[in-house]
Amino acid sequence: HIDEKKVIAAISPVKDVDGFSPINQGNNLLNSHGLRPATPRGIMRLIHSTEKRIAGLHAVVVGRSNIVGKPVAAMLLNSDCTVTICHSKTKRLGDYTKKADILVAAVGKAKIIKAGMVKKGAIVIDAGTVKVNDKLVGDVDFAGAKKKASFITPVPGGVGPMTIACLIENTLQACRDQHKAY
Repeated sequence: HIDEKKVIAAISPVKDVDGFSPINQGNNLLNSHGLRPATPRGIMRLIHSTEKRIAGLHAVVVGRSNIVGKPVAAMLLNSDCTVTICHSKTKRLGDYTKKADILVAAVGKAKIIKAGMVKKGAIVIDAGTVKVNDKLVGDVDFAGAKKKASFITPVPGGVGPMTIACLIENTLQACRDQHKAY
């Protein structure tokens, strides 16, 4: 009975450390100052940690949520990547993922990305989490994909810790912004 959009819109953008408010989502899209969603921010940190120049690379984001998929697609686009957005209902998903220099999986379907769907040398970021038989697994078949990827994140232990780190950074940034202390 609670309208999620109304609740999120009621959060002050300067206190929105999750980066979910319409103002912060708009700032992310426009590449303007504001608090970025923590998980996409962590994903970008992981991609940049490879020290690979990503401008001009083809990034495929599998997932279209307002929390991860759409914001990370905007961040990749703002980093000069060519971006394709897919989702759980995309037909012939592998046709898209096989062309990805950067593959971000954030759809929440266990092992939807098989090894044969990964381009050799790709950066693979698995941001999906699903419980299967009381075990946390990701969207990517890690065992198979790690043989092809130049960089891959595990589930658990990959994107999750980066999300927490970026949430803490957002909290510090929010404090600085509110108190004009840089």
